[in-house]
Formats: sequence, structure tokens, C-alpha cells
Amino acid sequence: MAHATAQMARRTSVDEVFDHLHDQILSLELKPGDRISEAEIAARFGLSRQPVRDAFSRLANLDMLLIRPQRATEVRRFSMRQIEKTRFIRAAIETEVLRRAAALCDDKGRALLRSELAQQEGAVKNKDVDLFGRLDYEFHKILCEIGQVDYAFEVILEEKAKVDRLCMLGLEKEQRMPELVADHQAIAAAICAHDADAAITAGMAHLSRLDATIARITATNANYFEDVDG
Repeated sequence: MAHATAQMARRTSVDEVFDHLHDQILSLELKPGDRISEAEIAARFGLSRQPVRDAFSRLANLDMLLIRPQRATEVRRFSMRQIEKTRFIRAAIETEVLRRAAALCDDKGRALLRSELAQQEGAVKNKDVDLFGRLDYEFHKILCEIGQVDYAFEVILEEKAKVDRLCMLGLEKEQRMPELVADHQAIAAAICAHDADAAITAGMAHLSRLDATIARITATNANYFEDVDG
């Protein structure tokens, strides 16, 4: 029992450190290239270094930290190759999701999309960035459910998370939300009309929104990238 309790406490400590650093990195409080000390984090949380090391490892697996033996750990810079890989995977997966959703959408699916879009419009009206972020993920999940490929959302979720940091460096979310809602409305309209080609066209246009952000950041903060000359 004591061993189980200790294990639970350790998992809780790892999660606490992970969540804190994850939020700091995602919000850009810790920027690409910033150094981070295992010893300092352990001291801040009043922990031994092992749970901090475990949290660092989890963040490294998400491409958020770069851990190098005998060298300082740092917030991982963006990689153009990784961004291209993520976009390729998402385009391939979401194309098939949209194709299936367009073929299989029924009254229940239409109702889910209407409700989801109404909530997104409400978030835009209230300038609720956090809520909109959650609804953005929910929209893609609903599309997978309509297409009867709910398992595809796991892949989309993982790949989408890899570029969320990059999105934070683009336009303010309050400015981007109306544009993203318009994209979602176009996708939903095509799905409800069983128009797979239009759904895919709208979906790929939605993914391409990141292009302008990437171009702007590489021009102003090339040092945020591993493989862009500054």
C-alpha cells in the first residue's frame, strides 16, 4: 500500500511539473531556444530531480524540449521539416475523414455541426479565446465521428498539438477566430450537402492558414527555427 501511495504521489508530481511547463511553452512564456534547468525546476516545486526528469522526457516526446547530454536543456525550436511532416499527415488523414463524413452525414450529424458552430459563434462574440480553442478541437472530433472514424481524431490531435505553439506566434486569436469559424462553416456546409470535393477543398484551405504565419515568423524571428538561416 505504501508503495502504491508513493507511486501515485510521484505521478501527481510529474503531472504537475508537466502541466506547468507545457502551459508556459504553449503560451510562449518560455520561447523557442530558452534554456531550462532541471535543478531549478526541482527547487521551485520542492521536488527531487527524478519527477522533473520524467516531466522533461514527456515534453521532449512532444517536441517541446530538446534534451542534450552534458548540455543545457532548452525549449525546442520549430523545425520546418517537422511542420511539413505534420501538415502532410494531417492533410492525408483529414482528406479521408472529410470524404467519409460527406458520404455518411445524417440528421444527427447535421444537428451536431449546427450546435458546434453556434457555440463557436458565441465564443467569437464573447471573445472567449480559451473556449474557442476547445471548440476548435471539438469540431474536428465531430467530423471524425460523423465519418465513423473516431480513431482518426487521435492522430489529428497529436499532429495539431505540434503546431499550436506556432499558431500563438501568428495573429492574435481574437482576430483569427472569425476567419476560422468561416472555414468551419464552409466545411460543415459541404459535409451536410454530401459534397466531398467541396469539403476537402475547404478543409485544405483551412490547413493552409498556417502558411502566412510561418512566412511572417521566419522573416522576423528566424532564430525560433532549427533549420532557417537567420
